[in-house]
Amino acid sequence: MKGATGTMDETRLAEKIVGVLPQEAIRVCSSDREAIRFAVRSSALKLRSIVLRRAALRRLLGDSDGAVKIEYLQRDLLQSAETRGEFMYPRPRVAPKADGDVAAALSRMASAS
Repeated sequence: MKGATGTMDETRLAEKIVGVLPQEAIRVCSSDREAIRFAVRSSALKLRSIVLRRAALRRLLGDSDGAVKIEYLQRDLLQSAETRGEFMYPRPRVAPKADGDVAAALSRMASAS
């Protein structure tokens, strides 16, 4: 699992990502099998929680472009800190999950016209 980030584990990667925010404002809230959660305590920031899924962090560790993606996540977190209440990685899906859902939606649209 040695990619661009070396032999880093998920916890250290999560700490590196949230390290762009003021250290006095960040506190590890919980770390379970599925996710690492941080609480944000700062009156200057709207952000109150950060949730990083372990599976996504593991994929990021093994990615050859991992270093670039980590920098992107850090920038995204900084930008989101002033506008959103919660930061999640990966972001929740908005698109339909199954291909059948897309096909069904397209057939309904075709039959309606």
